[in-house]
Amino acid sequence: MSHTIRTGVLAMAFALASGGAFADSCKIEAGSKKLAGAALTSFMKKCQTDASATCERQAADKKLHGAAKTSFTKKCLTDAVGT
Repeated sequence: MSHTIRTGVLAMAFALASGGAFADSCKIEAGSKKLAGAALTSFMKKCQTDASATCERQAADKKLHGAAKTSFTKKCLTDAVGT
């Protein structure tokens, strides 16, 4: 198996394994709190910042680099923030 394919497979496996990292997404939590306007903007910004730090820390703990780290972090943030 080539290095590129192996990296992609590992990235997908880590992304799938991280699916349960967050109980609720930022959007779900903001909706349940009925936030709007400036409160919503502030909450979402802080939630995204916290999620980014958590995802980066998880990627470092898993010793991910390159495409695997990028893929993992992207999936982790999407799950945490909600789309």
